[in-house]
Amino acid sequence: MRALFRGLGPSFLSRNVYLKKNFRCPSSCSCSKESIICVGSSSVPRIVPNDINSLSIVNGTFSEIKEGMFSHMPSLQLLLLNSNSFTAIKDDAFSGLPHLEYLFIESNKIETTGKYAFRGLRDLTHLDLRGNTFECDCKAKCFLSWLKTTNATVSDIYCSGPEDMKRKKLNDLPSLNHECTSTGILEYKIYYKIGASCCSFFVIQRPLTLLSQSLSVDTFNYKNDVYVAIAQPNTENCMVSYDNITGQSIVGCKAILIEDQIFIVVAQLFGGSHIYKYDESHTKFAKFQDIEVTKISKPNDIEAFLIDKEWFFVIADSSKAGLTTLYKWNSKGFYSYQPLHEWFRDTDAEFVDLDGKPHLILASRSQVPVIFQWNRGSKKFIQQSEIQNMEDVVAVKSYRIKNDLYLSLTRFIGDSKILKWSNKQFSEIQALPSRGSMIMQPFSFKDRCYLALGSDYTFSQIYIWEEEKKNFVKFKEIYIQAPRSFTAVSTDRRDFIFISSFKGNTQIFEHTLVDLSL
Repeated sequence: MRALFRGLGPSFLSRNVYLKKNFRCPSSCSCSKESIICVGSSSVPRIVPNDINSLSIVNGTFSEIKEGMFSHMPSLQLLLLNSNSFTAIKDDAFSGLPHLEYLFIESNKIETTGKYAFRGLRDLTHLDLRGNTFECDCKAKCFLSWLKTTNATVSDIYCSGPEDMKRKKLNDLPSLNHECTSTGILEYKIYYKIGASCCSFFVIQRPLTLLSQSLSVDTFNYKNDVYVAIAQPNTENCMVSYDNITGQSIVGCKAILIEDQIFIVVAQLFGGSHIYKYDESHTKFAKFQDIEVTKISKPNDIEAFLIDKEWFFVIADSSKAGLTTLYKWNSKGFYSYQPLHEWFRDTDAEFVDLDGKPHLILASRSQVPVIFQWNRGSKKFIQQSEIQNMEDVVAVKSYRIKNDLYLSLTRFIGDSKILKWSNKQFSEIQALPSRGSMIMQPFSFKDRCYLALGSDYTFSQIYIWEEEKKNFVKFKEIYIQAPRSFTAVSTDRRDFIFISSFKGNTQIFEHTLVDLSL
């Protein structure tokens, strides 16, 4: 077919044979009883015999193949559009051609096709697209899907871009799913309650003082609803969805669910720390017990966890004479169980399972992070080791990616670090420059893993995990005043990030996936 029109002269184009009485062959075409051949045409013949079954247009000046161009030729069996200037094939470009068997669109400049470009070609047996410049990115996703389902014989189609796809055969690619999905983060300003149904979530577009400054956001599930607890020191509130727990300089709110009961541990800088219990009959929280004031001077973090079906929580104490303390549930309340790490100004506590054994990691402003291991004989934590060369860590967070365990260690100045657990130890795999960072927190939605690195001085960075590189790469930057936590909250339909701010309004961002091929 490439050489079909070589050597055609004016005399050939001037011959009009076997024409129907009312049909007038265009000046740039040659027409017979069943075929039309046009060279250098700028348009498709609009009036043709009803039984025309072959149309060829070459060296034309068309820029795109669009819907309805050939629908007035329903009997076409062969369509040849070689050596024109087509750059795109639009949706339903060949609608109205149910009997088309042979389609040749060689040597054009086609980079992409519409999602439904070849819809309606039920009798197609041969498609030739050689000599085009296909971009094998997300725009080719639907075309690739069509290639894998059509019964027609399709010529080899080689990619012209992107750079890493050049000279690859589009026909042989397994998929383009990864390249075709982009992630978006959309900002919201306020919430009340996130429930399982659409009607219990409310979005207000303007900033409100209800969610002013905050230091932490905790999330928990209760009776098919999703709740959040937000510590707001300036407004002296621990806001738990539709209820407020008032206090003095609240720095942390941590929910613990025991036997279908909700307890909230409220850590305060002044007036002691307390535990509240949810009273379902009155739909509000009531004080359940006080936590010993002498045990907690300057609470900085609360971590709750289960060991052998028993509930514990630990409060990291960051005062100069601090005594981080472990508390245990005894069926009547939480009571002091074990003092840990005295005098070290602990900034964060993280419970983690290392090779099937419970461990507790404490970060400190005065020494490197220490690792405690749970001793099942004495039922106590025993200091086991340290994470070397990591002084002045303000936060530690653990997470898993495909069964591998990682730690994020946050530093206010210097490099924050990503460590991986292997061969009975943590090893550094990545360093991220920190500038005024108080939190580096992982979060994930479905199979996408992210890492948020907050900053008090500049933009906060959102990173995304690249499986091939086995590290995080920059994804997006956002401006949050003095961020202190990044908490993922998911309903059955939507995913959100709650970002607490020490100097500005707490903000909510929605995580969205956008199919760029559409």
